Amino acid sequence: MIRVVLVDDQALFRAGIRMLIASQSDLEVVGEAGNGLEAVSVVQETRPDVVLMDIRMPVMDGLTATARILEEADPPRIVMLTTFDLDEAAARAIRQGASGFLLKDADPEFLLAAIRTVHSGSSVIAAAATRELFAHFSAPVHPPVPANYGTLTEREREIFALAARGLSNAEIAAREYLSEATVKTHISRILTKLALRDRVQLVVFAFEHGLN
Repeated sequence: MIRVVLVDDQALFRAGIRMLIASQSDLEVVGEAGNGLEAVSVVQETRPDVVLMDIRMPVMDGLTATARILEEADPPRIVMLTTFDLDEAAARAIRQGASGFLLKDADPEFLLAAIRTVHSGSSVIAAAATRELFAHFSAPVHPPVPANYGTLTEREREIFALAARGLSNAEIAAREYLSEATVKTHISRILTKLALRDRVQLVVFAFEHGLN
């Protein structure tokens, strides 16, 4: 079972998402919170796999709560919920370590798929949207490229560049004439070498260092 915590100040919205998740045999809601402060406590108590985190809430906003939760050992994957396609707060949260963002009016099937995708760590949520988000809000001055980027092989750099553009494993496999399993192995090695949690962080890394 994939254990989920819902964080949103609108009880009716949480109820709708809870009902949706309850309809799935592999997902369960293990906790809810109406603000960021409650979220930190609920996550500590329930140890979920995935947190759906609203950005704008009273008492403590989603950005502050996300930063605190990600300071814990073995933190859950966090997906930010926003009402705006291009939201600077979502970009900040992803820089902090959130695994992506979803629009609150996303299709139910997309939301369910997003929870599973983030849990697996195998893909970027709304990759094209994430790239667009960082293209819109990233600073034009890039810090030096970290030394660990130099440890990537030529093939790994090619795959890094394609993943940073938001291509899926299947799209990379087709372009590079590789199997999806081989691409997945390369992505895993790239993430390990660059000390990144997932492909969302890979997109962030690329933008922040001018490698996109």
